[in-house]
Amino acid sequence: MHDPAAAPAATTGDAQERLRGRGLRATRPRAAVLQVLDAAAAGAEHLAVAEVVERARAVLPAVSTQAVYDCLDALTRAGLARRIEPAGHPARYEARVGDNHHHLVCRQCGRTVDVDCAVGPSPCLAPSDTAGFAVEEAEVVFWGRCPDCRTARAGTAPAPARAQR
Repeated sequence: MHDPAAAPAATTGDAQERLRGRGLRATRPRAAVLQVLDAAAAGAEHLAVAEVVERARAVLPAVSTQAVYDCLDALTRAGLARRIEPAGHPARYEARVGDNHHHLVCRQCGRTVDVDCAVGPSPCLAPSDTAGFAVEEAEVVFWGRCPDCRTARAGTAPAPARAQR
């Protein structure tokens, strides 16, 4: 099982080395965004672009929103980040890659959490017909209500507002 606490946040040097290892130029914005995603992974967070921008600016104040979008695109294409797009929610990014895990999403507050594969090796699910594709990965989103929203719905108090993960 994946332990997000076991993956410490990357230092600038670590981030630059990982970028170069994937054939990317190790620019300051890319290193900052990768550090943000690594730190979020330690807390099992799934960040929307606005959250990545805000946190990247804490590391590199002059980074533009467009630069963050460009960095996220490059990191995703290089396999250093993963973009998830739950229906009806903004795209989110995470640094947990390469293990074919899935996600649980709360219909009410949007909280998103990782869930390891149900059973077996990647891709965890086998389609009834591959149409000639070589299937490499399955993406599953489990929908429901998180414990906080279920408790709030059962009682009279509304669910507390919180940042979506």
